[in-house]
Amino acid sequence: MTEIKPNLLNFDRGALETLFADMGEQRFRASQAMKWIYSDYELDFHQFTNFSKTLREKMADRFSTAVPELISENISADGTIKWLLKMDSDNAIETVYIPEKNRGTLCVSSQVGCSLNCTFCATGAQGFNRHLTTAEIIAQVWVAAKQLNHHTKNRRITNIVMMGMGEPLANYERVLPALNIMRDDFAFGFANRRVTVSTSGLVPQILQLNKDADVSLAVSLHAANDELRTQLVPLNKKYNIEQLLGACKQFISGKRKSRITFEYTVIGGVNDSAQNARELTKLLRDIPCKINLIPFNSFPGTKFVEPSAKKVDQFKEICMRAGYICTVRKTRGDDIAAACGQLAGEFMDRTRRSGLRSTATEKRPLEVR
Repeated sequence: MTEIKPNLLNFDRGALETLFADMGEQRFRASQAMKWIYSDYELDFHQFTNFSKTLREKMADRFSTAVPELISENISADGTIKWLLKMDSDNAIETVYIPEKNRGTLCVSSQVGCSLNCTFCATGAQGFNRHLTTAEIIAQVWVAAKQLNHHTKNRRITNIVMMGMGEPLANYERVLPALNIMRDDFAFGFANRRVTVSTSGLVPQILQLNKDADVSLAVSLHAANDELRTQLVPLNKKYNIEQLLGACKQFISGKRKSRITFEYTVIGGVNDSAQNARELTKLLRDIPCKINLIPFNSFPGTKFVEPSAKKVDQFKEICMRAGYICTVRKTRGDDIAAACGQLAGEFMDRTRRSGLRSTATEKRPLEVR
C-alpha cells in the first residue's frame, strides 16, 4: 500500500517552520513555500525556484500539495457563485462566494455535513460524514481565489466567513490552523476582523478561540429563550443561552470597537413575532453586538415556512428602536441553492439521519473562463 504523503496545506506557518527546521533547513523556507502555494497558486515543488534542486526533490519525495477537484461551478442570476468540490470518493462539499458592491464574501465549509441537526438547516437535515482536514478547509479559499483571480490589484475576496457546511468549532483543531493561514501575510493576508467564525454555541471552544485567534465571532442564536432555542438548536440542551452569552461576554471583553454578531433565522410562525423581537432585545442588552436577521430559506422536506416581509421588517424595526445595529441578510443565490441554510453537498451520511446518500442540487459542468 502506498503511503500517503503529508499535505503541506495542513500546516500553518509555525508548523511549517518546525517542519523545515526538522529537515535541517532555515525557518524562512516556510514563508517562501507559503508564498508559492497561496500567492502564486503553485503546487509543483519543482517550480519553487528559490529552493535548491536538492530541497525541491526532497520536498516532492516527502510531501504533497493536493487540493480538491472542482466538480462544478454554479453562477446565480445575482452573481453568487457556488462551487462543488470533491473531497474523496464518496464526499463533496459546497463553497459559496457572494459579491456585493464594496465587498466579496467567501463562505467556507468545515465539515462534510453537520452533526448538530439544527431543525431548520438543510445541511443539518442531511446528516454528517466527517471533519474536513485543515488542507481541505484552506483549499476552498485557494480554489475560490484562483477561480476569481483574487491576487490582483482589485482583490475580489474581502471577507471570509466560516458559515458553510458544518460547525467550525466542532472541528477546532483543524479549523484553527486554517484561520492562521487565512490571516497570514505570506498566504491570503486577510485582516483579523474580516475573518468570522460562526458557531451554534460550543461554549468551551468559544473560550478557547478567544485565547488562540483574534477573529470575529458570529453566534447562531435563533431564539431568545431556552425552550424555543432547544427546539431549533438541539445543542442548547448542553450549553444553554445563559452559558452561551457568558462565553460571548468573555470573548468581547477588552476588545475595543468589537461586537458579536448574533445570527437570527426568522422562521414564519415560529420566532417572527413582535414579542420574540422584544425578548431578543432584552436578552442582548449587556453585550456589544449587532443582530443579523436571516429570513428562512426553504429546502425540500422542511416543515418550516418562510416569514413574510412585513414580519421581518417589524422585527428589524423593534431591534433598531431598542438601539441595536440590525440588518436583514439579503437572500443571495437561492436559485442555485446557495443561500444561508441551503447548502447540502453530496456525501455518504454516517448518521443515517437522511438515508445513505445526501445529494447536492443539480450540478452543471464547470464553465471555462
